[in-house]
Amino acid sequence: MKYRFVHNNFNVIDLERSLKFYNEALGLKVARKKEAEDGSFILCFLEDGITEQQLELTWLRDWNKPKYDLGDNEFHLAFRVDDFDASLKKHKEMGCVCFENEKLGIYFIVDPDGYWIEILPTK
Repeated sequence: MKYRFVHNNFNVIDLERSLKFYNEALGLKVARKKEAEDGSFILCFLEDGITEQQLELTWLRDWNKPKYDLGDNEFHLAFRVDDFDASLKKHKEMGCVCFENEKLGIYFIVDPDGYWIEILPTK
């Protein structure tokens, strides 16, 4: 048997705000969307246009506060970027840089729901 990654999921409080953030910060676009007939949830699958990996954003009608304890943010996604300096500048302008580790040459941004995303330079 062989397995491959398909997607990761983040639950979000304000879907439109999150879609805007992920598009502006990382260039992710909606690949597909699924809405419950009763309006209880919306799933949006975002893609980078390069890999098969997707980020599933889940909006739940009856969820109005963070459900998960994100702890020390050891749970996170990571992206490589081809122009690290321009990316860092853009994210600083957006005000979403939450941690920089100059020694390792990486930084993290935080999304509207508090999820951390690691930004790595292309090796």
